[in-house]
Amino acid sequence: MKPNCKFLLGLCSMLALGFLYYSSGRLTLRGWGHKSCKDLNTVHLLNLLSPHSRPLELIYKYGNLSKGACKPGFAAAKMTAIYPKFTKPAPMFLDPNFKQFSKIGDYFPPFGIKSQEKILDILLLATKSYGLGEELDNCKRCIIIGNGGILSNKSLGQRIDEFDVVARLNEAPVKGFEKDVGSKTTMRITYPEGAIQKTERYESQSLFVLSAFKALDLRWLQHMVFSQSLRSTEGFWKSVAKHVPREPGDMRILNPYFIQEASFKLIGLPHNNGQMGRGNIPTLGAVAITMALHNCDEVAVAGFGYNMSTPHAPLHYYEKIRMSAIKESWTHNISKEKEFLLKLVKAGVIQDLTGGICSAGC
Repeated sequence: MKPNCKFLLGLCSMLALGFLYYSSGRLTLRGWGHKSCKDLNTVHLLNLLSPHSRPLELIYKYGNLSKGACKPGFAAAKMTAIYPKFTKPAPMFLDPNFKQFSKIGDYFPPFGIKSQEKILDILLLATKSYGLGEELDNCKRCIIIGNGGILSNKSLGQRIDEFDVVARLNEAPVKGFEKDVGSKTTMRITYPEGAIQKTERYESQSLFVLSAFKALDLRWLQHMVFSQSLRSTEGFWKSVAKHVPREPGDMRILNPYFIQEASFKLIGLPHNNGQMGRGNIPTLGAVAITMALHNCDEVAVAGFGYNMSTPHAPLHYYEKIRMSAIKESWTHNISKEKEFLLKLVKAGVIQDLTGGICSAGC
């Protein structure tokens, strides 16, 4: 009888732990004025489990979901397995409570908001909207669309449009390329020099999201929000958009914490006393992926990865510039960023639909 009692006691304990674990993913954590992803409770519980038990726990939690169903907290859970400190909520966009988010208060742009508080107050008062919308407050499957030529002739458009959130970067066009890149755009993340300059090329409905890499970028956004004439482009490294055909309520400011975290904590770029310097700025693609890992339950990418062994391949899906045109960047460290993205793919944190990240082998 004793062995049977011990067995029943052990079985009850396992069932109780399983119930707690399952329930944790269904709880909602609210922070910094937003409805937060359900994944954070899952992440905290995973931290209590030994690293070796995590794969089994993930199978237990997600194994019975129907095919195609969103997996609550999946990306954050997988991310925490390889980056144990990846547990803090970080909202996508700045809102009027941004001063309470201490991680960005000590850094100047691009890593923070130091000395920019006044203009941010003005901008946020004007935009009045700070999230994705109530329809996207639940479990979210997100995809970040890179601009790589590897997207060409893959016919992924329909599959891309099935994601809840489709984020595009800079001026990469959609019209005329729908078969390969889809037609849906939830948000377009950019900076002044990368923004679409021809107003007719903007999607009819999408969020315009500024990723500010310098203080001047916020001044530029002020002109766009208030439809003010841009008198000078001094200080920008190339021409910038003079007008953004969006209402203030459709404009957002990306949380600069994602630049800070991607650079210093994830990719491992030089800190340089928190200042922009040689080789310590992540690409916008890496920043967008970091944003998605904090705010989406599942994360996929497409159009990422440069294969330098094919110098005559197209660099971007929408133009004829070749891969050989890539030159050593002063601000980015492409090799270290490749290592970071490869790590995410190998660990199953993100899904790469075009396979460019693993072109050298996974």
